[in-house]
Amino acid sequence: MAPPFEVATFDNYGTLTDWEGGCAQFLYGLALRNGDTELVPGLELRDRWEAAQFALLRQEYRSYKRVLGQSLREVCAERGWPFDDALAAEFVDSMRCWQPFPDTLPALTRVRAAGVRLVILSNTDRDIIEHSLRHLRVPFDDVITAEDCGVYKPDPDFFHQALDRIGVAPDRIIHVAFGFKYDNAPAKRFGMTTAWINRHAEPQPPDGPSPDHTWRDLWGLAALADGRPAPA
Repeated sequence: MAPPFEVATFDNYGTLTDWEGGCAQFLYGLALRNGDTELVPGLELRDRWEAAQFALLRQEYRSYKRVLGQSLREVCAERGWPFDDALAAEFVDSMRCWQPFPDTLPALTRVRAAGVRLVILSNTDRDIIEHSLRHLRVPFDDVITAEDCGVYKPDPDFFHQALDRIGVAPDRIIHVAFGFKYDNAPAKRFGMTTAWINRHAEPQPPDGPSPDHTWRDLWGLAALADGRPAPA
């Protein structure tokens, strides 16, 4: 049985690569290094950083390395930690080291074996994601970054450019992502099938359209690609 789609597109960080864990670890380590007396969980620090990042991504385009540095500067200012350009570079290097989720390689290997093209759509720079690709160890047919498009998701222009480059009708594409505001809602508006990777069994955000599929990991995609029931 042929898969119900020709192309699977992915957000990388948070969907294929452990973005939350990697960022939380870096920020909590920074809190310890600075002797923060009001320690909070690493994921709470990550949530504050992500809010700062999202606001920057909605502004005029700048490289993702600059976004990382400026958003980290805001967190450091709020926490009373020192900040300099060397720390910003350390954050970028940390991101280059973040590792895939355990299911990423085996699940996507199965999807690729079913004849599905794999494409990453990522809010990052080329010289960052090239390291993530090395960790992923999965052959991708294309990788489209914000640096390529000159704009960040969820801006519609990112999806316009990505769809033009992929060259397949949106209804033959499934977009797989963990983030609603960056990925699921805009992909749905463009007519793509959407799959929410809800690894932490979180409630669906109240705003935005519901995804076509909700899975705890990428094995749901693998099952769909080869015509089997998705795992519970």
